[in-house]
Amino acid sequence: MKRLTYISSFSRSLTKKEIESIGSISQTNNSREGITGVLLSCNGIFFQILEGEEDRIDRLYEKILKDDRHNQILCLKTELNITDRRFPEWSMEVISLDENNDILMQPIKILLQTLGESQTILASYTQSGVLQAIEHGINPLTLKPQYTEKIVLFSDVISFSSITEKLQVAEVVDLLNHFFTICTNAITARGGEVTKFIGDCVMAYFNGDRADAALQASLDILAELEVLRNQAPANSPLRVLYIGIGLSKGIVLEGNIGSQTKKEYTVIGDAVNVAARIESLTRQLNRFLVFSASVRAGLSDRWKPVRLGDFHTKGRESIVEVYSVDDVLTFQKSDFHKLKQEIKQHLELITCQSIR
Repeated sequence: MKRLTYISSFSRSLTKKEIESIGSISQTNNSREGITGVLLSCNGIFFQILEGEEDRIDRLYEKILKDDRHNQILCLKTELNITDRRFPEWSMEVISLDENNDILMQPIKILLQTLGESQTILASYTQSGVLQAIEHGINPLTLKPQYTEKIVLFSDVISFSSITEKLQVAEVVDLLNHFFTICTNAITARGGEVTKFIGDCVMAYFNGDRADAALQASLDILAELEVLRNQAPANSPLRVLYIGIGLSKGIVLEGNIGSQTKKEYTVIGDAVNVAARIESLTRQLNRFLVFSASVRAGLSDRWKPVRLGDFHTKGRESIVEVYSVDDVLTFQKSDFHKLKQEIKQHLELITCQSIR
């Protein structure tokens, strides 16, 4: 048998009657499936233990993952090959702690609230792929590294050194948060995975057969940034938030990499290096978006790639064939040196106004 323990937050406010209804339906269904356990409800949090035959527990948990009453589901523990049930008499006992003022229940309430808060914090700091593994009851530390084909996206902010030199800390943080939010939303919406933020850089990846999605996500980012710049106040640093994006495709090593005390679930390999190197060419080529020949080969006919030339990149002997697309979003409005000068002038204007 299998025992599974998870915690989740209410996706919306649930009445006492709704929670009782969940318990009543669960008792009927679980009794038929031979599933036992307990469901605790406290201050907008569900804590549930399920036990029964493995395939039946898996089916039930999949339904829970899709239930719109649950949010931020986190599997705390999975136990396989258990022989004894802890709740043999309960097809699903529902206990609401909100109305229980017993002094002995207070520590349990505090524990569940703390778990709920920790769950939210964990979600903010953890890569979505790792969270998905945890959500499905998989210990991410057990995921074995593997070679796989990925499209790697690398992006950073143009003239970031000037930005950090001229702006206050709060302004720099606000600018980066806008940039990271736009990138994360666009990339995940197209099926990609943001693996890390490195200073002012974003690194992400898509499955190797998702070239169209990777390119469209890149254009989505550029489009959102243009809207942001246009809508920002005249003296806002967001007016000069320009970026470069590089895409490359190849075999990478995906998995847990790091020390015994600190690990990252990420990808490493030549495709990562190429994406970072050709992204730096955006300054030279006066394009906000460039990609390698390997990405170009995976695109559908809907795109009209433009060959920009062959380039030597830092730390790499072989030549990289670089492309872009003739979309207005990919063109820098002037050459890079003029753009850099415009950014510098705008930052100096903001600094002068702040001093006044």
